[in-house]
Amino acid sequence: MKEKATSSLPGIPILLVVLALAIGAAVLFFQAAIAKQPAGLLLTAIPVVLLIFLAAGLYKVEPNQSAVLSLFGKYVGTVKDNGLRWNNPFYAKKKVSLRVRNFESGRLKVNELDGSPIEIAAVIVWKVVDSAEAVFNVDDYEGFVHIQSEAALRAMATSYPYDQHEDGQISLRSHADEVSLHLKEQLDERLSTAGVDVLEARISHLAYAPEIAQAMLQRQQANAVIAARTRIVAGAVGMVEMALAELQKNGVVQLDEERKAQMVSNLLVVLCGDRSTQPIVNAGSLY
Repeated sequence: MKEKATSSLPGIPILLVVLALAIGAAVLFFQAAIAKQPAGLLLTAIPVVLLIFLAAGLYKVEPNQSAVLSLFGKYVGTVKDNGLRWNNPFYAKKKVSLRVRNFESGRLKVNELDGSPIEIAAVIVWKVVDSAEAVFNVDDYEGFVHIQSEAALRAMATSYPYDQHEDGQISLRSHADEVSLHLKEQLDERLSTAGVDVLEARISHLAYAPEIAQAMLQRQQANAVIAARTRIVAGAVGMVEMALAELQKNGVVQLDEERKAQMVSNLLVVLCGDRSTQPIVNAGSLY
């Protein structure tokens, strides 16, 4: 079922004709009533029937709205001309909004790729691009969008881990653009049959489930401490190597292997320690 355009007549001229018929019918009725002419009263039925027929075909189409027309269950076409319009009164007219709409899904509790329970929600921006598909392919296209959006969000959340464990790995927390693109692609695939186009889909809420939030926070803190310590040790080793190389290059002091090892140990303690060190000055001998 694909949308096809159909023509319609301007409604203002038809409305003027309806008003003229109403005035004419009223005049004929009062003239016949005053003259007490039963035949004249019957003649007033003609403009009244024509008035009802023409008035039944009037309908209004607002900006960014369409009217889907059908005749006894058969699709006739779609009218997108704005204003007061007129078509066959026997046409059934279903109005569909073409405006951009958005909603935020409820907070869903799902298991991410590593199996940890998380809470996730998303904001979906969408609009109808094919009125015929929206009306005839699904029973309730708005409810269809909401349910399929939650299903797509669940499927997407199970495809990625919450945190990035390896370099280059896509995760829910660190790669918002890639995750949003994946979610949009899944939504487009699910909603295309309903004539709906997804303009944007972004995660609005992401957190570990309450029952594991504290444990995951401790793990994140531990990972942060390990990463910081790794950089500190790498920097300290580089500084020690530079110090020994400069001492040997300038010939400031000659150290044997044992004294080098002791100096390396002392420097690493100073550079890697959490607290400031207290120096001990040896004023009695070289060592």
